[in-house]
Amino acid sequence: MSGGNVATSPDDNSSSHADPELPAVLGRNLRRLRTSQGHSLERLAKQSGVSRAMLGQIETGKSVPTIALLWKVANALHVPFANLLQTEVARGPVVLRGGDAKLLSSSQGQFTSRALFPFDGSRQVEFYELRIAPLHREAAEPHASGTRENLFVAKGVVEITAGLDKPQTLSEGDAILFEADVPHVYRNLVASEAVLYLVMTYAETVG
Repeated sequence: MSGGNVATSPDDNSSSHADPELPAVLGRNLRRLRTSQGHSLERLAKQSGVSRAMLGQIETGKSVPTIALLWKVANALHVPFANLLQTEVARGPVVLRGGDAKLLSSSQGQFTSRALFPFDGSRQVEFYELRIAPLHREAAEPHASGTRENLFVAKGVVEITAGLDKPQTLSEGDAILFEADVPHVYRNLVASEAVLYLVMTYAETVG
C-alpha cells in the first residue's frame, strides 16, 4: 500500500477521513507505541523521516496524516499499519458500515484506503479497499521485510510495478501477489476510477 511520493511534502498533506474520532485514536496509539518503545519525539522523527512538529500534532489529535506518512511511522516503530488505528477489542460479529468508514488518503485524495477489518488488536493479515483516481500514479516505499500484498482489481485497469520486476497490467477480475518490501507503484491506466481490494500479509514475528 502507498508509502511515499505525494504531490506535496507529507508533513503538509493531511488525510481526509470520515470518522471524527480518528485523530484521537491515532494520537493515543502513536503516543502509546512511541513511549512503550522508549522513543522521544526527536528520536522517532529522526528514524521515521517525519518532523517532530507533525508527530506532535498527530499525538495531540490536531492532524490526520496521509497514508504515506503513517507508513513511515509504522515502519519506524516496526509495527503493522493497523496498530496506529487500533481500538478496543470487540466480541462477536463486527459490522463495518460504509458510512462509518475510516478513510485515509494521499496525493490530495487521488489515492484512498479504507480498512475492511476492525482495528481491535495486532494481526498478521489486513484487508483494504483501495481507490485510485483516473490516470493517477501512486508510488509506495518498501514495507517491513517479508510483507506481501495480494491485490484484486474489482474495477478498472491498473499497472503494478514491484521493485525491479517487469510492470504487470491487470484488468477487472485479475489479481496479483507480490513482495511489498521493495518500492512499488500503482498506476491507473484509464480515465475512470479504479477500485482494488488488498490483502496485506506481514511476516510472522518470533516471540
